[in-house]
Amino acid sequence: MAPFHESRVAPEPIIAPANGFVANTFPDNPTDFQHDLLTWYRAHRRKLPWRESPSLYRTVVSEFMLQQTQIKTALPYFERWMTNLPDFASLAAAEESTVLKLWEGLGYYSRARNLHKMAKAFIEMPSPPRTQEAWQKLPGIGSYASAAIASIAQNLPVACVDGNVVRILSRLTANDKSFTDSGSASKSFAPLATAVLNRDEPSDHNQAMMELGATVCHRRSPLCTICPVRRHCAGSRNGDPESYPRLAPKKIKQVAVTRGWCVQKGNLLLHRIPAGAKRLAGQYELPSSDHLPIAEEATVITTKKRSITKYRITETIREIAPPSLLPDELHWVSFDDLSDITLSGPHRRWITELLD
Repeated sequence: MAPFHESRVAPEPIIAPANGFVANTFPDNPTDFQHDLLTWYRAHRRKLPWRESPSLYRTVVSEFMLQQTQIKTALPYFERWMTNLPDFASLAAAEESTVLKLWEGLGYYSRARNLHKMAKAFIEMPSPPRTQEAWQKLPGIGSYASAAIASIAQNLPVACVDGNVVRILSRLTANDKSFTDSGSASKSFAPLATAVLNRDEPSDHNQAMMELGATVCHRRSPLCTICPVRRHCAGSRNGDPESYPRLAPKKIKQVAVTRGWCVQKGNLLLHRIPAGAKRLAGQYELPSSDHLPIAEEATVITTKKRSITKYRITETIREIAPPSLLPDELHWVSFDDLSDITLSGPHRRWITELLD
């Protein structure tokens, strides 16, 4: 993104302007804030495929993908998805295995299943929903996604409140309230988000707020010197914008997993997660010590670390001999067939690395 030149921003005042934000209060007149925000966004927004070629379907898919996923990660998946499933009808008609294969590597696979269910419900409707409340009746669409779809794709005057928006609003108002989690913070800031919403341009306004949070108003080291709304920001004037919002730290849980690496005659031993499982149903992973014995003295091939929400997981992969008896949930998969099955994202990367 091109920088927002300092010359385009009014000099930082010593005191708050008459129509600026006062700590912990709503603005009396948000018009100048809206103008500064949209002027910056329209000049410097990132060129993203769902923005450059907008449609209701592309907005819906992007919102599902961007839950728990960074834009740079989602981009190649979005392009591949659109090539294979370009509209609601093609998605509704697709097999679940096809949907999950296209989603492979994005994680949180319930999103893909819900998107699939949502498309099936959508094509049965006489017309698209026209309110945030109506969108929430469809599978997988909650408060934030419904607001995003209704405002971005249909230009309905509904405010979106995600982590980026909470961060911006808390800094604009220097709100010193402490929150137990992001959900409670979002609810608290929803009225302010509605108050500052540009009701004439809700689509661009909501996207501009998200863009500002993602590219300028960072959680750490915000780029205040190039921020287009700096003159409205009480947090910047206080000199400590990073202290907002005040969220309780997450409680991290450490988890250790031991997995087996077993190769025989060009086949790799994998565990297939049962179809009725709550997570990753039907997908393949390297078997763990829950599925077959793995001796502590077995040779360690590699150790991998990853994070899932509040969990920090250390996975030790040990080389093991082929088991004499094969449990029903374990399967030999040919190296040549690995590209055809759906592996969980981390395991796809690990297996590719170990086979190179």
